[in-house]
Amino acid sequence: MFKPNVTRSADLPYKVDHTSVEAAKFLSERLLHTVHQPSRERQVVIVCIGTDRSTGDALGPLVGSKLSGRLQAQQAVVYGTLDAPVHAVNLKDTIQEIEAKYHQPYVIAVDACLGQLSSVGMVTLGDGPLKPGAGVNKVLPEVGHIHITGIVNVGGFMEYFVLQNTRLSVVMKMADCIADALTESLTQAATFPLPELPSLPEPVPQKQHLVNRINNLLGFKS
Repeated sequence: MFKPNVTRSADLPYKVDHTSVEAAKFLSERLLHTVHQPSRERQVVIVCIGTDRSTGDALGPLVGSKLSGRLQAQQAVVYGTLDAPVHAVNLKDTIQEIEAKYHQPYVIAVDACLGQLSSVGMVTLGDGPLKPGAGVNKVLPEVGHIHITGIVNVGGFMEYFVLQNTRLSVVMKMADCIADALTESLTQAATFPLPELPSLPEPVPQKQHLVNRINNLLGFKS
């Protein structure tokens, strides 16, 4: 199995709605901070998991096919396309091939998943390996140092039927978002210095809120 990350990112998991106008931009910025250093030291391998025989489960192969025509080998090697999908039958063999071919590769796993109704359409970037097949009660090898999942439909009941009846329009748009973000982040990682992520304002302690209210009531400036 692949060597795990030595450090884990405090900024992950990260979620973005694929329908947002700047979804790919936001995702690429977060990806850039995650892959910037590893991509300069190790071969990046993107494993896109799924099958073209199921609409919902085709997210991975769609992303792989889009990436295979955009990325150079020095940026990333892609496994899992519509023509040569990586799925339950050949996932273990694919992992073994990657381990034998590349020395300590940095692996990004991409897959579709099912979730709550309120989360459908969200793209998630997570730290650590992906557990493919968990949503349909399959035990498959874990893969990836980081992973990207697209929540394509609602889970919890008749998962195979739900995946097969997922709208292709949703899956295609999510695949575009993920492929655009990966292309942009890996291209920048190879050529540009790391930009700063926008910082969030420090939360004011609850005690300070109370002091400010008392001062206001007494007529003092806080």
